[in-house]
Amino acid sequence: MMVLSVIRFWANGWIEKLYLEPTYFFKYDYFEWVRPLGEGTYALFAVVGLSALAIALGWKYRLATITFFLSFTYVELMDKTTYLNHYYFVSLLALAMIFLPAGKSYSLDAGWRDLKVPTWTIQSLKLFVAVVYFYAGLAKLNSDWLLHAQPLAIWLPGKYSIPLLGGLLQERWVQFAFAWGGAAYDLLIPFLLLWKPTRKLAFVAVVIFHVLTRVLFPIGMFPYIMIVSALIFFEPTIHQRILAWIGRFLPVGQDSEFKSSPSMEVDADRKPALPFAKIAVIALLAFHLIFPWRYLLHDGELFWTEEGYRFSWRVMLMEKAGYVSYRLVNPETGRSRTVEPSQYLTTFQNKQLATQPDFLLEFAHFLAEREAKRTGTVPQVYVDSFVALNGRRSQPYLRSDIDLVTISPTTPRTEWLMPFKDTIYGL
Repeated sequence: MMVLSVIRFWANGWIEKLYLEPTYFFKYDYFEWVRPLGEGTYALFAVVGLSALAIALGWKYRLATITFFLSFTYVELMDKTTYLNHYYFVSLLALAMIFLPAGKSYSLDAGWRDLKVPTWTIQSLKLFVAVVYFYAGLAKLNSDWLLHAQPLAIWLPGKYSIPLLGGLLQERWVQFAFAWGGAAYDLLIPFLLLWKPTRKLAFVAVVIFHVLTRVLFPIGMFPYIMIVSALIFFEPTIHQRILAWIGRFLPVGQDSEFKSSPSMEVDADRKPALPFAKIAVIALLAFHLIFPWRYLLHDGELFWTEEGYRFSWRVMLMEKAGYVSYRLVNPETGRSRTVEPSQYLTTFQNKQLATQPDFLLEFAHFLAEREAKRTGTVPQVYVDSFVALNGRRSQPYLRSDIDLVTISPTTPRTEWLMPFKDTIYGL
């Protein structure tokens, strides 16, 4: 999937559009040093694609997986504007796979043969996938999604041109059916995939659900990544049949006998020492389970402040539209001038900026630094911004009376954002 993703990204010209054309890039905390490499960005994407191919073929597996994790994650850190949940999932999964014995069989490294692997290596992958679904379901248990079908009630009517479904999508009951059905799907599908009697029907549901979301929404590779990832829930015999079929087209031996690797056998009479690989994967799984809950440490409405919103499997829960302009004031003369962000940002970046507090604050500091270099005086930076959230009327977003130069990224956002004039109940 990631090999195809890189090819698709390159073929659509997105490397140039997203990483070469912009003159400014929004940065993640602690990763401010990560930035596009100019024309070398093409080479970086080539490394991502080739290392992904090496993983798929099982060639220099450990080195390939480390290379893929580092290069792919670097790409994702180059500009916060391009953040996507499923690419964060890919980075987490790649990090886990460094410690898993996925190259021990059916690979160029080990040959075309079956080997037993410890059960925990398979179960850990199932848990990685299950958490994404279940947490996405928990996130949908909020009043906007369940009681108002938002933001689906905004998005679905715009799909009127879709054959057969277009007319139905205008109906209010269909929008609620999609909302409640989506929440139920995310919450239940991990358990239905884990339970053998329902596994096959559950996988059919996975395919239907993700094909439908792909038709309705421009969400890239996410549906295909999740369909393929769900295959991990099937029993080994299914995978062995698939591999045997693939083997018919390859110059490999046809011996399908399941052989164990002495290096992986465990003495049942004594408890084995906990290997480093297991410790690393357990630690990563613990992070996977705990990190999405960090939003509980912050005050304010999550959809408004977005403190802890990213990296928490909150998928397609918000429709925010906004407007923003900056006012730079010289503290010595009192003279001011208005700056439109579009002077420095692409259309895509400008849209993201208008609705995300950390973007708005970071860009204010950028403008202040730029103005200080030009005039020798650090200006005061004020912002006029308005945001509409999930169908509500537009309302002031940032406090227009606060000099954003005095605000740091660690300042609670409730201190420099306007209060949210509503309540959203739920997780």
